[in-house]
Amino acid sequence: MASIRIEIDIDAPAGQVWDAIRDYGALHTRLVPGFVIDTRLEGDSRMVTFGNGMTARERIVGLDDASRRFAYGIVSERLNHHSASNQVFAEGDNRCRFVWIADVLPDVAAETMAPMMRQGAEVLKANAEAAR
Repeated sequence: MASIRIEIDIDAPAGQVWDAIRDYGALHTRLVPGFVIDTRLEGDSRMVTFGNGMTARERIVGLDDASRRFAYGIVSERLNHHSASNQVFAEGDNRCRFVWIADVLPDVAAETMAPMMRQGAEVLKANAEAAR
């Protein structure tokens, strides 16, 4: 199984970044506008449309306010397995660390997902820092 781990420092309060992440139906407006162009909630899932035209059904696994952690898994015929989490760690009053981890099968899926995750994290960082 391929594991992808993205960590990025953000010059914004952890609470602000977490508030945008926990609003998981607003990826396209609050968290990563442009990288994601539409998000629709459907039961225990969200349908995500990316700026490159790809779509994904993400089943929501958990939302933990105490640890600022959001977990989900992609349901797809192309993937045998996908589980991921986002977590925000405070690093002072106005700085935080964003950690995004995904485990995927087949391993080759990481070749597409890792660059997308890096791009998404950069958009998240820029958007959070601009909103400060």
